[in-house]
Amino acid sequence: MITCSNVRLQFGGRVLFDEVNLKFDKGNCYGIIGANGAGKSTFLKLLSGKIEPSSGEIIVEKNKRMSILEQNQNACDNLTVTETVISGHARLVEIRNEKDAIYEKLANGEASDEEGMRVGELENEFIEMNGYEAESEAQNLLSELGVPQDIYYTLMRDVEPKVKVKVLLAKALFMNPDILILDEPTNNLDAQTANWLENYLLDFPNTVIVVSHNRYFLNKICTHICDIDFGKIQMYVGNYDFWYETSQLLARQAKEQNKKSEQRAKELQEFIARFSANASKSKQATSRKKELEKLTFIDIKPSSRKYPYIDFRPEREVGNEVLRVEKLTKKGYFENLSFVVNKEDKIAFLCDKANVITMLYKVLVGEEKADSGEFRWGNTTTVSYLPENNDSYFENCDLSLVDWLAQFSKEKDQTYLRGWLGRMLFTGEEGNKKAKVLSGGEKVRCMLARAMLKAGNVLILDEPTNHLDLESITALNKGMINYRSPMLFNTHDHEILQTVANRIIVIDKDGKKAYDKETTYNEYLGID
Repeated sequence: MITCSNVRLQFGGRVLFDEVNLKFDKGNCYGIIGANGAGKSTFLKLLSGKIEPSSGEIIVEKNKRMSILEQNQNACDNLTVTETVISGHARLVEIRNEKDAIYEKLANGEASDEEGMRVGELENEFIEMNGYEAESEAQNLLSELGVPQDIYYTLMRDVEPKVKVKVLLAKALFMNPDILILDEPTNNLDAQTANWLENYLLDFPNTVIVVSHNRYFLNKICTHICDIDFGKIQMYVGNYDFWYETSQLLARQAKEQNKKSEQRAKELQEFIARFSANASKSKQATSRKKELEKLTFIDIKPSSRKYPYIDFRPEREVGNEVLRVEKLTKKGYFENLSFVVNKEDKIAFLCDKANVITMLYKVLVGEEKADSGEFRWGNTTTVSYLPENNDSYFENCDLSLVDWLAQFSKEKDQTYLRGWLGRMLFTGEEGNKKAKVLSGGEKVRCMLARAMLKAGNVLILDEPTNHLDLESITALNKGMINYRSPMLFNTHDHEILQTVANRIIVIDKDGKKAYDKETTYNEYLGID
C-alpha cells in the first residue's frame, strides 16, 4: 500500500536517511525501531506526507485512506468527543458538511440546479461510506475503549487527559482506515485498554505502521520490524524479539566469517612470502595470491545503539525481616493499608491514581509522614530509592556530573566516578556536563547510577522507565531481573511487570482496598 523508492532525507548537512527502498503491504504490522534521534517519528512524517523527501519518492496506493494517531491532545478541543472520533474520516466529514449546506440552501429556496444534482451524488457517496451509522459506530468504539457514555457530547477541552488519549485513539481507528500510522500508541493507556488495542490490531485487516518503546506491544502485534541505523532502514520479518535475536546472530556470524578470512589470509600471505621466489612453487604461489585477492571481509559496523550497564548489587544480604506495614493511612491517598514484604518478593504496585503509589513510597522512605498506622523496616535493610520526580536533584545545580555523583558515593576518586558514569553512557567530556542541563532520559540514568552506588538490599523504583529509550529500558529490565533482593516498584512497561514481578498489590483509586496476591502480571490480567 506504501512504497518507498530510493528515498533520501537531508536537513542541512545531515543525512537522516538514504537509499530507503521499502514496501508496506496490506495485512502486515510494521514496527519502526531505532536509537533516540535516529528519525523514527520523522520517518512516520515522511510516510504520512507531512514532510517531503529530499529525493526519491513515496507512493501511496490510489484511493487508500490513511489515518494517523494524533500526539497533540489539544488539536480537537473545540469538538465534542463523538465529533472528534468521526473527524478521523476526513472525507466523510467533508461530504456531510457539503450536503448539509446544500440542504439548508434548498430549504431556503436558494439552491441552484447544479447543487440539487450535486447533493444526490453526495448522498450516494455518503451512504456507500455508511455515513448515517457514523455516530453509532463512533460511540461503539468509544464504549469498547472504556470512554464513559456521559461525556460523548462533552467538548474535548473539558475531558481529562487520560480519557483524551482513548478518544484520539478511537479517532485513528474509526471506520478501519486502509493505512494506520501510530506514534507511541500505548503511552498513558491503562493495561486493559492497551490489551484491547493489541487484540484489535491482531485482527486488523489492513496496514499498520507503528513506533513504540513498548517491547511487549511490538512483540505481540508486529509481523515486521524496520530497523533505522546508520541512515539506512533494514526490514526484518518477525517481531521485536525475533529482530533482536536475528541481528545478534548475523553480527556473530559476520565476526566468525571475518576471523576465518583473516586466518586464511595469514596462511596465504605466509605461503606467498615463502615460495614466491621458488620456481617450482611459483604456480602455487600465484594461485594463492589470486585466492588472497578474492577473500572478502565483511564490514561490521557496531550498532549506533548504546545499552547502559545496569546492575543493582546489594552491599550486604537482607535479613528475614524486611518490611511490615500495618493499617497505614495517609488521608487523600490510602487508608488502613497493610502488607508484609518477604525476602524473595518483587512486588509490583498498581493503582489507577499513580500519585497514591508515589505517596506510599515517600512515606516508607521518610519523605512524608503517615496520618496513622505504622511501618517497620528490618534491622538489616538499606533502601535504594528511585523517585518518579527527580527535579529537586538537578534544578539550579551547577555541579558537573562527576561532582554531582560524588555527593552519593563513599569513594570520591574521579576515575572511579567516571567509571560509573561510563556505565550509564556518559563518557569522556560528558562527565563535565552541568547536571542542570540534562535531558529527562539523562537525568534518569544519573539517578539509576545513584541507586546502584547506594547498594541497597531493598529497591524502590517509582516509574523507572519514564523518559528512557528502548535500549535503556531493556538494560533496566535485565538489571531488575538479576537483582537478588526484595523490590517494590511500579511501571507502565508490560514486559518489566511480567518478567520481574512475582507478587501484585493493587490499591483501588480511593485507596481503601488492596488486592494482594503472589502471581505474575499476565496471570493477574487473565491473559496468555
